[in-house]
Amino acid sequence: MAVRIDRVVTRGGDAGETSLGDGARVRKDDDRIVALGSVDEANAAIGVLRALGVPDAMDGMLARVQNDLFDLGADLCVPGEGGERLRLTDAPSARLEAEVAATNASLAPLRSFVLPGGTPAAAQAHVARTLARRAERDVVRLAAAQRVNPAVVRYLNRLSDLLFVLARSLNASGANDVLWVPGGSDHMKQPQQDQDRDGDPQQP
Repeated sequence: MAVRIDRVVTRGGDAGETSLGDGARVRKDDDRIVALGSVDEANAAIGVLRALGVPDAMDGMLARVQNDLFDLGADLCVPGEGGERLRLTDAPSARLEAEVAATNASLAPLRSFVLPGGTPAAAQAHVARTLARRAERDVVRLAAAQRVNPAVVRYLNRLSDLLFVLARSLNASGANDVLWVPGGSDHMKQPQQDQDRDGDPQQP
């Protein structure tokens, strides 16, 4: 479907309202607009991840995801019967699930919760993951009050799973994961008298 945009400045939103795909005018803080905005934020974060440089196969996955998110946004943007032709199917979710399984099979076993960090690309994948989770929450909130295609929620749930395993893949397949150490911040503040003269607190 070709889309032509001739004007960027329209002034149509200057009063705090915007238009849905069916022409309905709603406030910019309407739950549907909030959900659309969160999906857009997740997509932008994935764009930053790709710009940081990732392996070609992963870049292809993420390019497909960015297009999926536009399809998902089109679904949300046109509620009701008028948007039936735009409804997201479960095929993209099934693709993500297969990609999660394939990526996870190559990762080191996970022995603790993972802290966001490591390489810049891995850290950005975690940022994208958290934004996908926010988008999912906002869509769930919308679905509590208005009709929403259930495939949208399923897709966002799978997407956060994919971004998690991609983050681990970008940290040397999990070998360089930054792992949560319960109480770790307390352990790093050991009193000086607990250390030997070489400063090694592990020595007897």
